Amino acid sequence: MTTNLDLPTLLRLIDERSTAFRAAIAAAPDLDAQVPTCPEWTLFDLAQHLGEGRRKWAGIVAAGPADAPPAASGPAGAPTPPREREALVAWLAASTQLLLDALREAGPDRGCWTWWGDSQSPQTCGAVARHQLQEVAVHTYDAQITVGAPQPLPDEVALDGVDEFLTTCCATTAAWPHEPATVDYHAAEGRSWRLRLSADGARVTAPPTPATDPDATDASARGAAADLVLAFYGRVPVDSLKLDGDRHVFDRLVAWEPDV
Repeated sequence: MTTNLDLPTLLRLIDERSTAFRAAIAAAPDLDAQVPTCPEWTLFDLAQHLGEGRRKWAGIVAAGPADAPPAASGPAGAPTPPREREALVAWLAASTQLLLDALREAGPDRGCWTWWGDSQSPQTCGAVARHQLQEVAVHTYDAQITVGAPQPLPDEVALDGVDEFLTTCCATTAAWPHEPATVDYHAAEGRSWRLRLSADGARVTAPPTPATDPDATDASARGAAADLVLAFYGRVPVDSLKLDGDRHVFDRLVAWEPDV
């Protein structure tokens, strides 16, 4: 497995992607525009979701180790998002700062509640920072595509995002309800991941190499890391990747809702 990004790098990238999100909000002709990649939301709804979510996770991180999220996971009396654009941008900046401050104060190794208890990601503030980066990065793409100026996820964000999604959002001890399968993911940037699906759950294992048996793979997906991440989060069709092997495996993965 590859080394995860360290906390200072994660905080820097969260800040950079958050700045890009605010730039899209500031440039939008209409905050009531529908978000194509989240059609149930307007751009204002997306901004509200991003800001309130960062405040919520700032509270969770600050609360420390716990078996459940705090009853009030945001700061007491947290302001609601304003409709006026300049004030909304300032509210978003304050939301990001609350999260960054909480993560910096806690450090990467302190425990905290997370929803991914049985995944391969630890229940630590460092793992929360990794997932928060992906949340902000994908929603920044949502905002950018709404204003007609989509930009690819930065390589550093996207490569960590493939690993983070597989180990956090896919990995589980819940039984895979279909025939066992092995799925490989190959980023054009030169990294690969292997996901094994069985009655024991879904686990990310050592990536395929020339020394491993390629015939053991039931399906594989190949593309730029940014495209892999956007496909994972449903922003682009899985078919936009180069798929090989049993494509039904990907349909089953998309439809799978583990009962944990």
